[in-house]
Amino acid sequence: MSTLTRTFAGLAAVSLLSTPAFAQNPPAAAPPAPMTFFITSVGKGDGANVGGLTGADAHCKALADAASAPVVAGRIWRAYLSAIGTDGKAINARDRIGAGPWHNALSALIAATVADLHGDIIKDRNQINKLNALNEKGLVVNGAGDTPNVHDIMTGSDWEGRALGGTPAMTTCDNWTSNATTNSAMLGHHDRTGGGSTSWNYAHPSRGCSQANLVATGGAGLLYCFAAN
Repeated sequence: MSTLTRTFAGLAAVSLLSTPAFAQNPPAAAPPAPMTFFITSVGKGDGANVGGLTGADAHCKALADAASAPVVAGRIWRAYLSAIGTDGKAINARDRIGAGPWHNALSALIAATVADLHGDIIKDRNQINKLNALNEKGLVVNGAGDTPNVHDIMTGSDWEGRALGGTPAMTTCDNWTSNATTNSAMLGHHDRTGGGSTSWNYAHPSRGCSQANLVATGGAGLLYCFAAN
């Protein structure tokens, strides 16, 4: 046997010996990211009166706790809502939801940071759209063209995630405690379409604060929920 033949035979033997060992110890796959963002599958049941920020946060937590998606115990859930405090100071949705990153029920990244979520540096860095803005069950939320269309999500916020000027009765349905037909709240479009606006958090005001008003506008009293820790 020539030297060259012996060399090839040796290399083949090493390959045969090493391949099974590698196959038995493949690189570990990264575990799926737990759910830290969702749209509520249902409203709280009384139009935009969700019991204020506290009631809205509790609604997010209750749905997250009941979800089948992976959720870390001890999560603090916050509804993406702006309001005006009793001291008259703004409570901004962007300041309530933690630092990120946030993933949906199928582990897809929604946004890495608050800046990415709101396009502070580069516009539309987030993945809030019909494909990825899922509810806590991992299901797509109906948008423009679907029946019923429920793409209006309550936010009370401008595109930067901050409380709007004006009276709370007309921007946040009186800090999310009113279902009066004469009041209003700012809404976003989770599917980024319809009504001439592609904003997920600042599309147009509701026609009123009752459940019937929200449905007539194109929604169902749904909320964005984010894990703040």
